[in-house]
Amino acid sequence: MTSTVLLTGISGYIGLHCAKQLLEAGFFVRGSVRSVEKSREVLDTLAACAVDTRNLSIVELDLTSDAGWSEAITGCDFLMHVASPFAIANPRTEEEMITPAVDGTLRAMRAALGAGVKRVVLTSSVVAMHGSMKVGKFTPETWTDVGSPYVNTYIRSKTLAERAAWDFVKTAGVGSPELVVINPGAVFGPPLGRDISGQSMTSVDQMLRGKIPMVPNIAFAMVDVRDVAQLHVQALTAPNVQGQRFIAAHAETFSFGEIAQQLKDAGYKGPSTRKAPDFMIKLLALFDREAQGMVPMLGMRAEPDTSATRLAFDWTPIPFSKTLKDSAEAVKALQA
Repeated sequence: MTSTVLLTGISGYIGLHCAKQLLEAGFFVRGSVRSVEKSREVLDTLAACAVDTRNLSIVELDLTSDAGWSEAITGCDFLMHVASPFAIANPRTEEEMITPAVDGTLRAMRAALGAGVKRVVLTSSVVAMHGSMKVGKFTPETWTDVGSPYVNTYIRSKTLAERAAWDFVKTAGVGSPELVVINPGAVFGPPLGRDISGQSMTSVDQMLRGKIPMVPNIAFAMVDVRDVAQLHVQALTAPNVQGQRFIAAHAETFSFGEIAQQLKDAGYKGPSTRKAPDFMIKLLALFDREAQGMVPMLGMRAEPDTSATRLAFDWTPIPFSKTLKDSAEAVKALQA
């Protein structure tokens, strides 16, 4: 019997890749969008990738509203909760980002409990593990201290949203759906559609256009969007992974400067490898919200222990050199 998955945030960068792999694996997919206008875009994008969309339906859900959640998840075996606000730039108020992230996660978990869903796969982030660290090694047992001065609003939102999911399962007790959390690093890789509004791919776009004259002193664990989707799909049915967090990232980190250098070595003329002095980012932060979001991460180079992920899913990540090459080619094609 074919299983049905409610996939929130299907129109997003990660969501579209998850939808593609779910449909190719034979699942029925019920994808959520914030507005019905996105439905045609999702269907057209997947069809353009030669994905059979006959087992796909679209529903309208909002992270900030209770409307429609019970109906959307009725009859579903699994929930894949990908939808969440994302931006490095600090919002005008923390509530603009934290409230939909936390409340949206709790709405999804309540709906899953009410519908008797077997398992929830939740998209979190490595920043929920190492956001309060500058350097060192982090593991699935590591949690970000949201009170740390190194934590910006986005990091706080991801940490609090994931904490809310784990607390919900613990409180719900018997009958609660199993929870598996995937914690990606900075996500790169070719988009399925034309949307490259995610922070990582926007950075590649801006580098190739020569619009980033200096790069900040920040390094992240990186991952390919295709690997992120693969791990999400495997996590739905893999045995012995419930109740665990899994890092989706390469074991080594890469800085913005190293990314720019790889692009230059590949023959692209736009990227600059000049490093922005930390004081310059701090000065810009006085009037620029994106710079404000970067300040806590200056000097960051915390490295992940990915051994649990590799073992549980027999996972070998796509080489980052290939990810970056494919990303650049996709961006250039969209720029043309």
